[in-house]
Amino acid sequence: MEYTQLGRTGLKVGRLVLGTMNFGPQTNEVDSHAIMDAALDTGLNFFDTANVYGGVEHRGRTEEIIGTWFAKGGERRDRVVLATKMYGNMGGEAWPNHDKLSAVNIRRSVDASLKRLQTDRIDLYQFHHIDRNTPFEEIWQAIDVLVQQGKILYAGSSNFAGYQIARANELAARRGSLGLVSEQCIYNLIERRAEMEVIPAAQEYGLGVIPWSPLHGGLLGGVLKKEREGTAGRSVSGRSADALKDTAQRAKIQAYEDLLDQHGLEPGEVGLAWLLTRPGVTGPIVGPRNREQLDSALRALELDLPAELLASLDEIFPGPGPSPEAFAW
Repeated sequence: MEYTQLGRTGLKVGRLVLGTMNFGPQTNEVDSHAIMDAALDTGLNFFDTANVYGGVEHRGRTEEIIGTWFAKGGERRDRVVLATKMYGNMGGEAWPNHDKLSAVNIRRSVDASLKRLQTDRIDLYQFHHIDRNTPFEEIWQAIDVLVQQGKILYAGSSNFAGYQIARANELAARRGSLGLVSEQCIYNLIERRAEMEVIPAAQEYGLGVIPWSPLHGGLLGGVLKKEREGTAGRSVSGRSADALKDTAQRAKIQAYEDLLDQHGLEPGEVGLAWLLTRPGVTGPIVGPRNREQLDSALRALELDLPAELLASLDEIFPGPGPSPEAFAW
């Protein structure tokens, strides 16, 4: 496993992040434990979850599964960099202070996650979304207290805009606080808008970028080949399945699969490997439902994509900004 530092911190994490959203809804507890064991055996040490994961009927279940895995003992907890998130209501009766980023809810949510996770600390505590009604002065005051108590070590954001990253860290600096050290955003070959403002802001303020949905809901995982084989229904759903109805998008995905077929490469592995070449990226989040999917993701670490292939990928899925030639007056 190759390791890198998380943003400007001294914390070392693997170049892949184990996403756990499927633990509970898609993968039972026994199999989830086996996946975490296998991940740790390979050196993958960065695990990501959220308090709401577990399904509509059992929010928090995913954290509970991770907690029972930690409870097995050994060096599990000390070897894992544990990240979780908070923002949404955890279900049940929706009391007015049971969601968003108020100091009240931050404190409540941390304590509840620690209990479910069966641990005394959360290494990276992330705000799942921006809360436009709570000032960052209040948020940082709450975070500073939790850091002093040893309940959390670092704070990160998820789904923030570039200016929100800047504002959060400018206000943290005024307090003498560390501020945000990571941003978790959607980023992949198809969805590259993060390159416009989010990633530049993260780089400016020393945040590690943790892409979620690296294969864009399965569209970059060889979906058209699987469609022909009759297995695509298990690979894509919802908005991703609807995207295949777009003729232009479908043509791009076909070109992508044809290109990689010429090179003898697997689309899903290349989608992950491409992200590992991008400036500012710490590591993409992979969410395996089984051991085979974990092994496939790990193979992406072994790929060294040549410059000509990277250029061809840019031709199929160009970035959001204008080309350099547009400014060559």
